Amino acid sequence: MQSRRSRSTHSPLTEAKRVVVKVGSALLVDSQSGRLNRAWLEALTDDLRRMRRRGQQIILVSSGAIALGRRHLNLPSGALSLEQKQAAAAVGQIRLAHAYKELLEDDSITVAQVLLTLQDSELRRRYLNARATLNTLLDLGAIPVINENDTVATSEIRYGDNDRLAARVAQMASADCLVLLSDVDGLYTADPNVNPQAQFLAEVAQITPEIDAMAGGSASAVGSGGMSTKITAARIAVAAGCYLCIAAGQPRHPLRRIESGARCTWFLPAATPVAARKQWIAGSLKPAGQIHIDAGAAQALARGRSLLPAGVTGATGQFERGDAVQVMDAQGSVLAHGLAAYSCEDVLRIMGRRSNQIEALVGYRGRDEIIHRDDLVLL
Repeated sequence: MQSRRSRSTHSPLTEAKRVVVKVGSALLVDSQSGRLNRAWLEALTDDLRRMRRRGQQIILVSSGAIALGRRHLNLPSGALSLEQKQAAAAVGQIRLAHAYKELLEDDSITVAQVLLTLQDSELRRRYLNARATLNTLLDLGAIPVINENDTVATSEIRYGDNDRLAARVAQMASADCLVLLSDVDGLYTADPNVNPQAQFLAEVAQITPEIDAMAGGSASAVGSGGMSTKITAARIAVAAGCYLCIAAGQPRHPLRRIESGARCTWFLPAATPVAARKQWIAGSLKPAGQIHIDAGAAQALARGRSLLPAGVTGATGQFERGDAVQVMDAQGSVLAHGLAAYSCEDVLRIMGRRSNQIEALVGYRGRDEIIHRDDLVLL
């Protein structure tokens, strides 16, 4: 259950290039007053600014909109109806986003709000659009602040907790590290509030049935996630090559504490995000079509380049943008698997042309590559 191998003296959090941080409602909002815990949030944003200064890209997945909004709408304590939750989210989200903007812009950091629904990660085309948006925001130096779009999501089509949403975002963005800041400091063999003999696990190298059995419910009055959702999130994250950390968020400067060796549980991935993604492309997708290329393009792919329209000689099948395709050489051999940035119809329009001609040929400004090298696996 627990890995005995030693980690580097450096935390995965300090070594990661791209980090997703998930903040729970119980940390952001005082359960008695329903007000924003501003002093705690100031300490967190100080941690985020410090990470930015050392060159790390950050995505923030933040709960708290419903908990903040219910006070302003004078909603009763206890469980809310779906309609009341949606109304509270509409009021609370604008206050939450403003708080992050106000605190981070002091360091000239641009904050972007992104609201996602379950379908944005489950439907392939919407997944690709969301991923492209996140990558563009990060490349431009912004910090995306993400929450579930509770105002429109129904009970049948929603994540239901931001632990799993954060894991999907980490997967989508190919993050190296995901930190779940919560009301617990990690994973125990049993609930330590009930069983004083419960043992703390500092590392989990593999999520076994025994690990699953250790999960319990949510201990927070304002949160929706428990240890079971964190285990599910860990399963998603490590499969995508991402470290996942469960850590106590209540103390000030929680991220700095993790870096300094504070107690937390690390779930260890078996591969890097890029390697995990490429294994998925190479082995677990059924190709929807074929793209045929010339000898020059084949040589470029062998050197680690992307597939450009100029080297394409044909396309077969009924694939759409984001579908898996085979890349075939002039002799009909399969050279690679990849995710197409254009449909079969559009590939036939732009094949043999320069990338700067794409917009005129298909009517919109897409990617310069038919298959980007990050979405391509040589066989």
